[in-house]
Amino acid sequence: MYLKLIKSGEKSVIDALYELSNLEIKSKQEKAILACVKVANFPFLKELDDFDFEFQPSINKQEILDLKSLRFVENNENILFVGTPGVGKTHLATSIGIECAKHRYSTYFIHFQELMSQLKKALAENRLEIRLKHFSKYKVLIIDEVGYLPIDTDASNIFFQLISKRYEKHSTIITTNMPFSNWAEVFGSATLANAILDRLLHHSHVISIKGPSYRLKSKVEYFNSSSNAS
Repeated sequence: MYLKLIKSGEKSVIDALYELSNLEIKSKQEKAILACVKVANFPFLKELDDFDFEFQPSINKQEILDLKSLRFVENNENILFVGTPGVGKTHLATSIGIECAKHRYSTYFIHFQELMSQLKKALAENRLEIRLKHFSKYKVLIIDEVGYLPIDTDASNIFFQLISKRYEKHSTIITTNMPFSNWAEVFGSATLANAILDRLLHHSHVISIKGPSYRLKSKVEYFNSSSNAS
């Protein structure tokens, strides 16, 4: 295409080379962004544009859009999404994580139980410090479903170590269906729970979601459509 434009005199050689260079740079940047998203281990690729804010009026849409600016990452602030199952916590956490990855911040998504399983295995194999360092390095670490199941004392202490290592150095995004007042039940100790919360909440944005479940909504819509069809 560029050869034809040059031959016809519609574009100079210098302009053509300049545009080709820009296209190559853009292509490399897009590949780098895709790589960052791919290695982040997201459970799905849903962005903020896909979120139905009208279905969850308790959410301050502008507050979420402000988080999309990623100032919280530069300020090493945390985000905690709190709410009952199905209200969109994981969707929002993932969407913000995707935005971070697109801006080439090292980002990783992991379920709380999987995280603790890996760290306890590392403890048993005398390589806990290596794994803690691994999870501490991410600029943005998303830990999904904290408190879904309680954990034992060893795991609680390990989780405290991880949060302490990340404190004021990097951003951690948490989703939980447990009110903070109940975290002692998760970690088996009010002292540990308070120490963890103290570090998570010190520089943070807490998004409390009070509303219906998207999953139940989908089931109801499916049931209604099936009933109408019959």
